[in-house]
Amino acid sequence: FRFKDSLAADLQSADLVISHAGAGSCLETLEKGKPLIVVINDKLMDNHQLELAKQLHRDGYVLYCNCSTLVETLQSMDLTALKPFPPGQPEKFASFLDKALGLQ
Repeated sequence: FRFKDSLAADLQSADLVISHAGAGSCLETLEKGKPLIVVINDKLMDNHQLELAKQLHRDGYVLYCNCSTLVETLQSMDLTALKPFPPGQPEKFASFLDKALGLQ
């Protein structure tokens, strides 16, 4: 997609999502419970996308590859090995901030 206001409907109907490794894209997909393959851009300097992809992979939530290994990844993938992503708990973060800022 070049640009869409929201990918919610697309994510809802997807059986598999292939995305870049941007934090927003990864988290939105994982929160919807969809299997995810992240394709990293190895040309980025200080590649935070690679760091995120590796960590999510180590934790068992995603598969990752680069453009040249995407076909191989699709052919060999085992989506049953992926773990469900735990739901967010924003109230814990809000409580932490309240305490840190002396509001509680």
